[in-house]
Amino acid sequence: MNEASLKETIESLKGIGDKTAKVFEKAGIVRIEDLLEYYPRNYDTFEDVVKVSDLKSGNTVAVRCQIIGNIYAKNIRNTSIITFDIGDITGKAKVTYFNQPYLRSTLKQGHYYIFRGLVTKKGNTFCFNQPKIYQPEDYFALQGTMQPIYPLVKGLSNNMVVKAMQQAMESAVYMKDPLPSYLIKDNNLMEYRDAIKNIHFPKDKHTFDIARRRLSYNEFLFFILRLRILKLTEEESVSTAVMKKSELVDRFLEKLPYDLTDAQKRVYKEIEADLTGSRVMNRLIQGDVGSGKTILAFLALLITVENGYQGAMMAPTEVLARQHYEDICNMAKEYDLPFRPVLMIGSLKAKEKKENKKGIEDGTYNVCIGTNALIQDTVNYKNLALVITDEQHRFGVRQREKFAGKGECTHVLAMSATPIPRTLAIILYGDLHVSVLDEKPASRLPIKNCVVGPDYRPTAYRFIEKQVSLGHQVYVICPMIEEGEMNDVENVTDYTEKLRKELSPSIHVDMLNGRMKASEKDELMEKFANKEIDVLVSTTVIEVGINVPNATVMMIENAEHFGLAQLHQLRGRVGRGKDQSYCIFMNTSESKDAAARLDILGKSNDGFKIAEEDLKQRGPGDMFGIRQSGDLFFKIGDIYADSDLIKKASIDADRILGDDPDLCKKENEALHKALAGANETIVL
Repeated sequence: MNEASLKETIESLKGIGDKTAKVFEKAGIVRIEDLLEYYPRNYDTFEDVVKVSDLKSGNTVAVRCQIIGNIYAKNIRNTSIITFDIGDITGKAKVTYFNQPYLRSTLKQGHYYIFRGLVTKKGNTFCFNQPKIYQPEDYFALQGTMQPIYPLVKGLSNNMVVKAMQQAMESAVYMKDPLPSYLIKDNNLMEYRDAIKNIHFPKDKHTFDIARRRLSYNEFLFFILRLRILKLTEEESVSTAVMKKSELVDRFLEKLPYDLTDAQKRVYKEIEADLTGSRVMNRLIQGDVGSGKTILAFLALLITVENGYQGAMMAPTEVLARQHYEDICNMAKEYDLPFRPVLMIGSLKAKEKKENKKGIEDGTYNVCIGTNALIQDTVNYKNLALVITDEQHRFGVRQREKFAGKGECTHVLAMSATPIPRTLAIILYGDLHVSVLDEKPASRLPIKNCVVGPDYRPTAYRFIEKQVSLGHQVYVICPMIEEGEMNDVENVTDYTEKLRKELSPSIHVDMLNGRMKASEKDELMEKFANKEIDVLVSTTVIEVGINVPNATVMMIENAEHFGLAQLHQLRGRVGRGKDQSYCIFMNTSESKDAAARLDILGKSNDGFKIAEEDLKQRGPGDMFGIRQSGDLFFKIGDIYADSDLIKKASIDADRILGDDPDLCKKENEALHKALAGANETIVL
């Protein structure tokens, strides 16, 4: 292999044909270099074996046990179920497998195996559902190693990625370091090619830490450099769409049945000043869940339309795009506003798409709402002057730039419901134009929170039944199982089946998981929004911004597995209507630290305060997996655990641009090239 091999498609690897390559492509992996930069989401470390007498419900453990008695097999509704008892000298447990009939012939009664999985308790019996099985000698050989666990898509297994990655490692030696040598030396960083090798197959925890630090620094530096350069470029952009102050906005606000909060009024004035000024607007609205960002976006669209221009608003999912479209339509009708909205999403029929594109191009429509269908090459605008991205961290640099490029010197407004601690926001955004919504409408009742243990679960189920009987709806969140090739689909499927048995048969329980197609997720969320589903079980794929006012309960299982920021985001799916809402954090850990962290959420609904507390409580020692739950920003870096690294990258970025603003010096050549190809996930 040589340097050119990095550009080869993954079909050049043994065992990957056209069909398998298409599966990898769904994960964004086309070339060898894509594969090498496809980082694990966590690692399997093969903990010490415990005795049956030490089992605790809610823990993921390994036991060395003998199969006791017979192995039973039965079929229920096209599902094969195998059950048997296992035990050691301290006690017994029950094991169950679904749709794995071959195990009856491969497992031997009286033999010892390592069974590893999540422990549950039914009555006085400890149970394992779908545990992984190892020969004892194989398991003990794995202890002390770190085996990568990758993010997966439908059809792609962890084993497939590992095998491909092992082959691709031969090409890693040809990867060029994007950083100039002085940065590597000054920051005592691992060589890039070594970091790539050790992020996938680390020799030990210490080597992993050094590799992760190097790759995190890369992400932070590229991100901050991009923002600094973008800021300098856009400061020089003179607006070709200088607007007049709006009379319609004032009349509209007078008719609204509620008053804007002081924070909303302040941020609106900032947006108005941008749109009526001589420079192009480039503003981020950072607001807590439920703080009223969307109405401000609509006000910006109203100013734009009143001045004779088009405005467009891009959302990350079809459900959210439809929601915004319907809100705009209803608002136009109820308040007699000059909005002529159109919806552009991927699932529209070809004829409707063609008609909508024509109307956008000839100016029939002045407000365009949609997903990334809005930025397709075939979509042309008549006089686009304002682009708005909702949940802006979900869009890449190129998507954002392409969106803005649909008009000439277009005003840009981005929105994020992810509070960043103020101390980090200053570093990340520098002096970019950031508006903060730090209060919520007075009409919204504060969510009532409780942090409870597994013993409370039956009570929680009765509470859910009571809320459904009152006509309300419920979210239940399950974390991904961080274990080998067990996945979130199995976890959610198992939990949903259990919940259906626990709740009244009249309650409609359905599930959402990360492997579903986008269209399937959208369809399910639409059913939930239309009250066709009472209880929705999901991993963390419930979209930020989805508005179901009738949902009043959020129950989060194994809450200790999530970051505080993500728990707060999830909690924000309820408390959106006039009825009292509740959030139940189920803590299955016996750790005092976990209890202390969750207690912060139990006592506060303030996202900014929670973000600051998360920053105080977490440090490098808390960072083990590549992506801590709740980190929505970077592929590998963590803004909380790596806050010191962010500060260092910020200082270095200012030093680099101060000395070489165009990155044209020879020593910065590789950096310039890497930066041009960087694809950070948060942009303004």
